[in-house]
Amino acid sequence: MPTVLCHGACLQRYERGFILGRRNHQMKVDNLSRLLVYILGHRPDEFGLVPDNDGLVTYKELLQAIHEEPNYRYVRQAHINEVLLGKDRSLFQPKEKVIRVLERRWLLDFENPSRSTPKVLFTAVRTRAHPVVMEKGLKSAEGRHWVLSSNKDMALRIGRRRDQKPVLLEISAAAAEMEGTMFFSFGSLFLSPWIPAKFISGPPVSKEVLDRQIDAKIKKERPIPKPLDFAPGTFTLDISKDPDLYRKAKGKKQKGWKEKARKIRRRK
Repeated sequence: MPTVLCHGACLQRYERGFILGRRNHQMKVDNLSRLLVYILGHRPDEFGLVPDNDGLVTYKELLQAIHEEPNYRYVRQAHINEVLLGKDRSLFQPKEKVIRVLERRWLLDFENPSRSTPKVLFTAVRTRAHPVVMEKGLKSAEGRHWVLSSNKDMALRIGRRRDQKPVLLEISAAAAEMEGTMFFSFGSLFLSPWIPAKFISGPPVSKEVLDRQIDAKIKKERPIPKPLDFAPGTFTLDISKDPDLYRKAKGKKQKGWKEKARKIRRRK
């Protein structure tokens, strides 16, 4: 009898633990679903994300933003897939590498520039891009915009997604705006297609980096020797120095060519 009672008690504890585990797991799925709806549908700017015109965000960018939240660093693609297979699947529209929510409460407006651009904005660039930016300015790829923030921490947060130690740059936005540079507001973020170098301030480029750039430029401009068309040990013949003039002639040899060749050799 004691054995049977122990077995029954253990089974009950196991069942309670299993049910509790399932509940905890479902709570995690529900919490992640709510987070995804908030990020993609309400305030992507709070997480340093800018969806495209169709509201799509890449899974890579989305996961980077989620991992920056203390309680969601465990999230992987499989966890998002679980949400997309659950009861909230109708809220989302996933594709191969991107995802969006169907109901969005934000607007991405590139028709009307910002009317309240801060005097100073910040952005963070890759270390290797720093010298180029200081010389040529910030220029985004076609169809995209450079993301800026009035908050240094947010600028560094976005920059660390591309480089573990990005370089923080300060943008004189008000001065740039007066000379025609356009800024578009997106929540707490600002977007711009191009910012001239004269409005960008940052740490000076080190001498070592400048020297490497000069060396790379010299190597790039140095002419590359044209490879030979024949194998080592061979040589070319200059036909113009051939003593037999008729050897250069094409087609069938003329009659009496032997006699003429002998006369040429005798003259020597």
